[in-house]
Order: sequence, then C-alpha cells, then structure tokens
Amino acid sequence: MSYTQTLYHIVLRTHRSEKTIDTEHERELYSYVLGFINNIDGHLYRIGGMPDHVHILVSLPSSLAMSKFVQDIKVATSKWLKSNPNFPTFNGWSKEYAGFTYSMRDCKTIANYIARQKEHHSVKTFAEEYRDFLVDNGITIKEEYFLND
Repeated sequence: MSYTQTLYHIVLRTHRSEKTIDTEHERELYSYVLGFINNIDGHLYRIGGMPDHVHILVSLPSSLAMSKFVQDIKVATSKWLKSNPNFPTFNGWSKEYAGFTYSMRDCKTIANYIARQKEHHSVKTFAEEYRDFLVDNGITIKEEYFLND
C-alpha cells in the first residue's frame, strides 16, 4: 500500500477573461465540479471564484496528473456550461491555467482565501492576483503570453 496526499490549488480563467460565469448561477457550476471530482475519487476542499475565473482546492488520486485533471475538467465543464441556459455567454476556458501544490497544513488558509474571493476582488484585479500567485510560487512570467489567449 502506498500513502500519498496531493493538494492542488488550481486557477482556471475564462476565455479572454470574459465575465461569463454568472454569480447568480455559479453554485450550479460548483456542484457540477464537485460531482466530477467525486467521480474520479478526488476530494474537493473548496471552490469559488468570480465571473472570469475559478479557484479549485482539490486532492487528486496519486495516479492522476494535475495536467490531465485540468484537461478533463476543462472539457467536461465547457460542454456542460455551453449546454446550460444559465451560462449563455460562456465561450470556453483560456488555454493556460495555474496550478500549485501545497501541504495539508496550508489547506485551511487556502480554502479561506478562496472563500473570500468576492471580498478580495473588490480591491484587487484578477490580473494582479494571478501575477502575484505566479511570482509567489517562483514562476517566471513571459509577458508576451501573460493572460493572452
């Protein structure tokens, strides 16, 4: 028996950062993502976001790479959102995403951060937040590609 724990903080951005996730119906999307994660034997700790992006705090099975999970969740949610009349302007996800690994000791802090997205974005834009995440995690930003669909 192997023992593993993978905690990921994943940020998905809508195509061209368009505000296409209606806050009135965002819980429907979050419920769909929860079901998807449960079906792959993952564990969703927190999900939240804004009309132009979503944060997912999740543990994945050790056999599933984060990149494969992101690809699969983007495909599944894109199909679901495009067929859902409550998201009539959704036009897909951006090609890029951000994904970070954390220790379980950080779980509560990150979950609280995600829970406060509405409050947080009253003073900080998504571009500022995204840039901060990348820099804080030691990722070199190539300006010609930054938030460029």
